[in-house]
Amino acid sequence: MKTTTDKKFDAVQYMREQRQKLSVKLAQMSKEEIIAYFKEKKLENSVKPSGV
Repeated sequence: MKTTTDKKFDAVQYMREQRQKLSVKLAQMSKEEIIAYFKEKKLENSVKPSGV
């Protein structure tokens, strides 16, 4: 039996698009700029544990 579903969001395709965008962006940066970029992103997107 074959089951089909209508995908509203394709996670694999999304990740491939994001990886491609990041690759293009990083290809234009120097090593120092890449390190600074990721340090900034880490501070921006860090998830803090909750006390719940």
